[in-house]
Amino acid sequence: MRVGLDLHVVDGIFQGSRSHVLEVFARVAKLCPEIEFVGLLDKVDEFKRNYPSFNLPNVRVEHLPHTGAVRRLTWELPRLQRKLGLDLLHSQYIIPLPSMSKTVVTIHDVLFESHPEFFQPFFRLRSRLLMRLAALQSEHVFTVSEFSKGEIERRYNMRPEQITVTPNGVDYGRFYPGSDGEAMLARRGLVSGEYLLTVGRLEPRKNHVTLLKAYAKLGPDAPKLVIVGQKDFGFEAMFDEVAGNSCRDRVLILEDVAEGELPVLYRHCMAFLYPSLAEGFGMPPLEAMASGVPVIVADNTALTEVVEQGGLLVGSTDVDGLAEAMRRVVSEPALRDELRARGLEQAQKFSWDVAAEAVAERYRMLNRKLQ
Repeated sequence: MRVGLDLHVVDGIFQGSRSHVLEVFARVAKLCPEIEFVGLLDKVDEFKRNYPSFNLPNVRVEHLPHTGAVRRLTWELPRLQRKLGLDLLHSQYIIPLPSMSKTVVTIHDVLFESHPEFFQPFFRLRSRLLMRLAALQSEHVFTVSEFSKGEIERRYNMRPEQITVTPNGVDYGRFYPGSDGEAMLARRGLVSGEYLLTVGRLEPRKNHVTLLKAYAKLGPDAPKLVIVGQKDFGFEAMFDEVAGNSCRDRVLILEDVAEGELPVLYRHCMAFLYPSLAEGFGMPPLEAMASGVPVIVADNTALTEVVEQGGLLVGSTDVDGLAEAMRRVVSEPALRDELRARGLEQAQKFSWDVAAEAVAERYRMLNRKLQ
């Protein structure tokens, strides 16, 4: 069986779906030497240099031009499916129209269905049409959490056995407890253990406004608050809140954090804060727990299954409750130690190997059907 792997997300900015693609597909190719894999993306030479884990006898990489979503889905991918003789294509979120082979798809979340207020109208309309089509026409659907599986089942009228949960893992070579990297902190004007951290796109869904209101209640002696992320739809609300916040002089917004700098910011923070209003998974809290720092998250959507007892859970719109949780973590060293231990234990439950084995088993089943 010849399987095409749509790797176009690797050409873009670093985010959760890109991590999932790289970590899972490299392992799946190793687990299934009897299957031929063809990776499809634009920056072929860069990919070969940067990701040696794909340098396997049963893997090759072909050029998928970076021409935009419409041309990629309606022309480039169908053309490559025919040219390469693919038996199966594994896509992320959306499949080609038309598809020239069987497909499986990973749909990381359908938050545009459950929380439409956080997405632009055209994105909602396009996603509702194309992701429903992808889910219903594919041989199988993968997703990253039980929460997302339940949403896909309910909204697209699918049976549980049509969907497999392949939870994200964490790169323990990058995210781990430690004291290295303090020189990098100094360049940002930060001191180890003396700042609070949140990581995520600067958009209303991440709930920075509630976080800032809660932070202001800690008073003038609170540690700095470091906000890491890039601007996205609706970012203005957060900046307006910062401008009017009594603690604005202690808020540091970093939009230019490199991949190598992020793990350092995690492992040296006093606590990690993530009061997001909705998540299909929630990579930042998992990375923070693996880094050995106390975590405070909202008690909603997939965050509860990712964090469980590994952190403090609070209502996402409860300003006073969030402020009290922050105050406790800042003022109680024993609680911080307890949360570090609980978070590290919880993080160990998540492994890219588990996700890869589930995908590999589905490929093997499809391979047997094709023979």
